[in-house]
Amino acid sequence: QVQLVESGGGLVQAGGSLRLSCAASGRSFSTYSMGWFRPAPGRGREIVAAINWSSSRTYYADSVKDRFTISRDNAKNTVDLQMNNLKPEDTAAYYCAADRNRAILSISSNDYDYWGQGTQVTVSS
Repeated sequence: QVQLVESGGGLVQAGGSLRLSCAASGRSFSTYSMGWFRPAPGRGREIVAAINWSSSRTYYADSVKDRFTISRDNAKNTVDLQMNNLKPEDTAAYYCAADRNRAILSISSNDYDYWGQGTQVTVSS
């Protein structure tokens, strides 16, 4: 079992930055793919960014490319999401998730096995 705890959300003005962090418990963190998700109207949770177990592969949604950066530290069991140039449409609850299948880097929320409780990001215009 893995427990995920997000932190770093808050209120920021458009154009500002926030750094989200997800702390994971458990000894298998370094073997999991990790993702950040946010709700999408009518589509459940959509991928924001994902990173594989070795950090050799990453994925970004088109809406956040060149603004967000995902990274992980397997020694500290953490995965971060650096969010720059934030826009009002980035306002959402952000969820950290872990996928036990290290063979692929999935962008589907259905493939992720463990979820955090979320951290709220609000971007004012």
